[in-house]
Amino acid sequence: MNTERLEFFRNLLQEHLQDLLGKADVTRNGMSGGAVPMPDPSDRATLETDRNFTLRIRDRERKLILKIREALERIDEGTYGICEICGSEIAEKRLIARPVTTMCIACKSRMEALERARRQ
Repeated sequence: MNTERLEFFRNLLQEHLQDLLGKADVTRNGMSGGAVPMPDPSDRATLETDRNFTLRIRDRERKLILKIREALERIDEGTYGICEICGSEIAEKRLIARPVTTMCIACKSRMEALERARRQ
């Protein structure tokens, strides 16, 4: 992959990383405030459900942040866009759709098929 395309993906990943970190800050600041008195149990239950949902989303985003940082390291190391299984180049369309991917579509498809077969 040429330098121009690597910079495109670096910028894409860094923008996504900053967006996720910003959301995490907003959530942390929102949840670190004092407890809001809720006299109605239904309101309290709704608030707790919303908080749990938000925390689950942030946990998934935390995992994505780690993958983004690993992808940025691969760009620095010169291994970005190369399948970790077969060593072939990952299609640019796949990288645009999922910039943190580490496998080409053929290897990922085989892996998913094996996982489905094991579950049966």
